[in-house]
Amino acid sequence: MPLPNLLRLVYRNIKVNTDPGSLIILIGLPGMYLVFFGYGFSAGGSGTVYLAFLTPGIMSFQSVMAGTVGGSMLWADRRWGMLAQLLSGPFTRLQYLLGILLTSMLFGLGGAAVMLAVAFSLLHSLPTDPVAYGVIFGSIVVGSIFFGSLMLLISALVKSNTAYNSIQILMIFIVNFASTVFYPLSAGLPVVLKALFNANPLTYIADAVRGAYQGHLTALDVYQLLILGAETAIALFLAIRSYMRSDVSYE
Repeated sequence: MPLPNLLRLVYRNIKVNTDPGSLIILIGLPGMYLVFFGYGFSAGGSGTVYLAFLTPGIMSFQSVMAGTVGGSMLWADRRWGMLAQLLSGPFTRLQYLLGILLTSMLFGLGGAAVMLAVAFSLLHSLPTDPVAYGVIFGSIVVGSIFFGSLMLLISALVKSNTAYNSIQILMIFIVNFASTVFYPLSAGLPVVLKALFNANPLTYIADAVRGAYQGHLTALDVYQLLILGAETAIALFLAIRSYMRSDVSYE
């Protein structure tokens, strides 16, 4: 029995992005952050304390890496005429968009699960509360949709491969390091940096995932997740609007 169109697109997207080179970037890079940063910064005598802090942060970072999948696929498909070919067949624009967003969600969840397995091998412990896993993976799903929508928006607006790659790399760098993925928010930060930390959606994801992972989820974490949900709805709306109005090919 043939698969529904949406599942066929998801299967195609996963197959395209599971070559060794892509997996090294999507899974290997966060994994190296976890191992090298976790042990490197723990060398000063803090033992596994920093590693336990870093683990949920790297799990959260998977939502950013998953988001890059959608934007890169849309840009490449338009550049090489693949989107036009898909839309000339049995697929619709909406199915293509949903296929990309579902792929981003699956990569976010898969990457987080891999980081969880790596963390268990390093720390020999995992959360025992089922609710914690719901918060962890739920936050990463919403985060993957947010960053997937953001990258889709950029991809729909930018017509230069060099410009798109430069924007994506710069955004990953800023979003990653101006968040609580690697270190807690310090009161001694300059006002501009503190504002950037507080406005960064990845901070919300990292705080919620860390709170659930360590068993001390707070009301602030829940409030931040509500803000993240609102930001995701806005980003998704803008991405759909720009994508639906964009050309199907650059040729």
